[in-house]
Amino acid sequence: MSDTPLEIQQALQRILPKVQKPGRYSGGEFNQILKDWTKVDLRVCLVFPDIYDIGMSNLGLAILYELINNRKDALAERAFAPWLDMEEQLRQANLPLYALESKHPLTDFDILGFTLPYESLYTNALNILDLAHIPLFSNQRNSHHPLIIAGGHATFNPEPMHAFIDAFVIGEGEEVIQEILNVYSSWKQDQSLLSNSDDPANSKSRRQELLRRLVKIDGIYIPSFYKAYYHTDQTFSHLECTEPSAPLRVRKRIVAKLPPPPTHFIVPFIETIHDRIPIEIMRGCTRGCRFCQAGMVTRPVRERPIEEIIFAIQESLKNTGYEEVGLLSLSSSDYTNILDLINAVNSHFSHDHLSVSLPSLRIESLSVELMNSLSLARRNGFTLAPEAATDRMRQIINKQVSTDQLLDTVDAIYRNGWSTVKLYFMIGHPLETLTDVQAIADLSKMVLRIGRSHIGNRAQVNVGVSTFIPKPHTPFQWTVCDSEEQIKAKLALLKDQLRGKGLKLTWNPPDATYLEAWLSKGDRRMSAVIYQAWRLGAKFDAWNDQRNFSAWKQAFELNQLDPAFYIHRPRSLQEAFPWDHIDIGVRKKYLLQDYQWSLTGKPRADCRTQCYACGILPVFKELRQNNPGDAWKCPEVQPKLKETTIAHDAVTN
Repeated sequence: MSDTPLEIQQALQRILPKVQKPGRYSGGEFNQILKDWTKVDLRVCLVFPDIYDIGMSNLGLAILYELINNRKDALAERAFAPWLDMEEQLRQANLPLYALESKHPLTDFDILGFTLPYESLYTNALNILDLAHIPLFSNQRNSHHPLIIAGGHATFNPEPMHAFIDAFVIGEGEEVIQEILNVYSSWKQDQSLLSNSDDPANSKSRRQELLRRLVKIDGIYIPSFYKAYYHTDQTFSHLECTEPSAPLRVRKRIVAKLPPPPTHFIVPFIETIHDRIPIEIMRGCTRGCRFCQAGMVTRPVRERPIEEIIFAIQESLKNTGYEEVGLLSLSSSDYTNILDLINAVNSHFSHDHLSVSLPSLRIESLSVELMNSLSLARRNGFTLAPEAATDRMRQIINKQVSTDQLLDTVDAIYRNGWSTVKLYFMIGHPLETLTDVQAIADLSKMVLRIGRSHIGNRAQVNVGVSTFIPKPHTPFQWTVCDSEEQIKAKLALLKDQLRGKGLKLTWNPPDATYLEAWLSKGDRRMSAVIYQAWRLGAKFDAWNDQRNFSAWKQAFELNQLDPAFYIHRPRSLQEAFPWDHIDIGVRKKYLLQDYQWSLTGKPRADCRTQCYACGILPVFKELRQNNPGDAWKCPEVQPKLKETTIAHDAVTN
């Protein structure tokens, strides 16, 4: 079989009746974009390495899909990880993984762009390359293979996947994707003028030339242009550039002003995890929670104007027929003019039978007032994330809310018609004791009692518990994970305490915690572990019923690496990290100071009220000056940008 789109379509007619949810693999959905391949020069497949049902709800994928397809010289199509039944059918038929729109095999594309929002997708990424009949290792590819790029939050430590990815996009992709396509287009035109020799050495050199051009783009990290060194105690020493044009540090990309959001969302044939219109109202967070990587790597805060949000909702409703809108951000109630936004939504859409959700609300009475003001909201569960149950622990992790505030908010929630409160906690925080864990059970029961005082036995408290992971680029990157014995003891306490009518407990198993921790804090040696684990059958590691933990432990043994080295070993304050060459704009010096403050329970106020010199202002000073406006939300930045930056530099230096 030559694997043409027509032959793949014919094969699918035989295969799809044999699998669950054929709609995952058929394409042809409303609003998909199918371009004529003969009329474009650049062909990109956007790959989300999990099943369609999850990947189709990823906003980043939708943004890039619309941006690339808006270019006349380019097309973007989609591919997802096939579920087990579909993978079996593909392998039995020796059929390559294909893009949904045109049914072209992935090998036909110029660029494959992987979205990696979390580390447990790594083995799925390898499996997709294998299903596509593409060499897994970057050094085995030549100019005839697609360029493999990856972006997303999991790539802020790109080292564990360095062997498989040609180029990483560090940071936000709206602008850099255009620069990548421009560079690729120029390189491709140059190649067409050269000899078409199939000499392997010539093909390899052409690919190297492409990488040398790409590395000149800000925010692009080419791992093959660096060599890692380690100390005799096996700790990481440093990276050495092997390509003169490669930067010593790769600074993340941000967009100074959020571009208009996508409004032509593809409408799936099957149910996905979020069947709604996602509208990002702001990006970044100023809260400074010490465990939160997203809050650190997405700084600074940028907001969309109300009129742009309203227009995006109007257009999306017209283009999709959805009946629910999610106003998204890391902390929605921190949007400066949130009440004005809610009033505008009510005014424009009160007769459209529209449901609007505001996730990520703060724990304060304002959040309840907001939801009450949002007359279009469904009164299902109200979600709060205290993260810890004692004031002492919340000071340590810099979660600025008191127990009294939490209980006052809960009282208002039940009093205003909600029957279910969802509480999210984290166990395993630095300096946590079993007393702090017991407090989670005690606080949850107090919340239930408040609910019953208002609505009787209809009150429900759902408690979700995850285990702390010391993520890169956070103040807690110097700390360790709890031992397996500690995690099991804490979970046993909560399982025993949180039983009975009105209480429901869910938790992450320890193996999920450890896998994510290994991968997020790994160095280049982790690539061999990932590859070996995949060969031993690891995939869909984010799924509790699919995770093959024994394969991972065996992979560590085969590579003579100790997993405890990565997650249970305390890091010295002077230790170099494998991700130090990735510049998120927040200085390591600032993160270290914040970590030291946490050890004494010293909090930081919201950055909007006081600048703590994290590094963002001077790093992006020129970008801010060239893009004036009120979308940048730091303390007194617009009226006093120059003075604030000078003061910031004085503090940090």
